[in-house]
Amino acid sequence: MKRFIQLDVLGRTLKRLFQIEVAIYLIGFVASGFAFVSPPKWTSLFDGKTIKGWHSYHKEGVVGWYVEDGAMTPDGTGGDLVTDKEYENFELEFEFKIPKGSNSGVVYKIIDNPDIKSTYMSGPEYQVIDDKGYMTADGKPYNLKDSQMTGANYDMIAPSDMSATKAPGEWNKGRIIVNKNHVEHYLNGKKVVDYEYGSDNWKALVAKSKFASWPYATAHAKGKIALQNHSPKERVWYKNIQIREL
Repeated sequence: MKRFIQLDVLGRTLKRLFQIEVAIYLIGFVASGFAFVSPPKWTSLFDGKTIKGWHSYHKEGVVGWYVEDGAMTPDGTGGDLVTDKEYENFELEFEFKIPKGSNSGVVYKIIDNPDIKSTYMSGPEYQVIDDKGYMTADGKPYNLKDSQMTGANYDMIAPSDMSATKAPGEWNKGRIIVNKNHVEHYLNGKKVVDYEYGSDNWKALVAKSKFASWPYATAHAKGKIALQNHSPKERVWYKNIQIREL
């Protein structure tokens, strides 16, 4: 009887050791799998010296944009600046600065088609503007809606924090994340916009907006990215632009 008890104890011990070895093996296998999955790499879209990988919307090459003190800026003659490449899921970081009374934006999911007059007619816009000092064409203060303030999903979703932006003449840091139709806007480290692109709620907002009859209203997976030159007289500077595809 004693011998049977000892054999039983030995069997259970061996079984337990086997289970431990299997667990260690599985943990090692999973860990090794993760070791081969490297995080997405950042790619610079502007080296601070030359404007490569971009073109003016509906034009060949770059027209009306130049480099000034390590930043890209328009002279008002070339319209919006657009990436040569399309992007679907990505994280984009950039720094921007505007003078008093100016207006610009970063537009994404652009359909670069000659039949579409402006970049914002096909893609959402991260708004860049002088929130307090923007003027009408005749020099009167412009009554901006909340959804037209800096960091907004322009004319669709207002930024959640109106105090996140810095004054004209100061550098701000913007960030846009687009991942499987989930979109987030960040302004100086604060998340100010969060929405689901193409959702029923998004479609309802579009239906009530000026975008309803434009290609903007048809959700699409990918597109190009643009830096907006809002008008010939309005200036903006962009630098430290980098992207990583998700």
